[in-house]
Amino acid sequence: MIQPQSQPRPNGDAQPYGLAGPSLVGPPLPGEVFVAQTIDQLLDLLAAELVAQAIVCQRRFGDFELALSGGSTPQPLYDRLMYDPNCRQLPWARTHLWLVDERGVSLDDDRSNFRMINETIVEHSGIPREQVHPIDALSETADVDYEAQLREVLQWRQRGQDRLDFVLLGMGRDGHTASLFPHNDALGERHRLVRRVDEPGAQPPQRVTMTFPLINSARMVAILVTGASKAEAIGRIARGETSVQQMPVTGVRPEQGVLKWFLDAEACAAIEPPLQDGPSS
Repeated sequence: MIQPQSQPRPNGDAQPYGLAGPSLVGPPLPGEVFVAQTIDQLLDLLAAELVAQAIVCQRRFGDFELALSGGSTPQPLYDRLMYDPNCRQLPWARTHLWLVDERGVSLDDDRSNFRMINETIVEHSGIPREQVHPIDALSETADVDYEAQLREVLQWRQRGQDRLDFVLLGMGRDGHTASLFPHNDALGERHRLVRRVDEPGAQPPQRVTMTFPLINSARMVAILVTGASKAEAIGRIARGETSVQQMPVTGVRPEQGVLKWFLDAEACAAIEPPLQDGPSS
């Protein structure tokens, strides 16, 4: 069953296809870094990566285990997955859709991560409803129940492959990712896959989130960061001036998978020296 292991990382299962590489040399972050001048170019890269990974995993395992984040940053990507002809190969009929985290609100609340994903993807993709896994964050046993769902679905895979195939994360200005916030005790979780989180500075403060043991067991983790408001955090991470407690996103280190950052130029504005053009493809 899903558990973190200290073993060498493979080279990954899939690579983007049909698109040129990014035009800028990215900052020195852990994992692979993709930088594009515009958000549209960046979303092209990320969508191609996601579709390629989905096809590989569906052919290899019979299904695709996808965990998505909420918020405004990834919504244009989700729209693209629905209308872009290049994304039509994504095997929604064989996909299990999970939420990285959820706010402590009802599923039809405007603040619900699931509501946005449901309205953007679920209602238009043809994914079977029984393969969509919202988090009932108002339930007192939401974390235990969600972990049980994960284990039940993934147990049908052979041992060692019972993990998420693709996890999409974002990053807040304070360096939080999922609902893993600076100096929160959930950062130290080593065993549970899903946790309740109380964060006084968040709105709403009650959350349910995937933890590092689950995220870092994934086959591929993509971190999407856009906008000038994230530039200071990216600069600090690139210079090694922070820690997991200060910026939880630095705790994302897949142990048997691949980590890929997807950044636009504005998110790299605090990098010294400034970004340079990469080799032409």
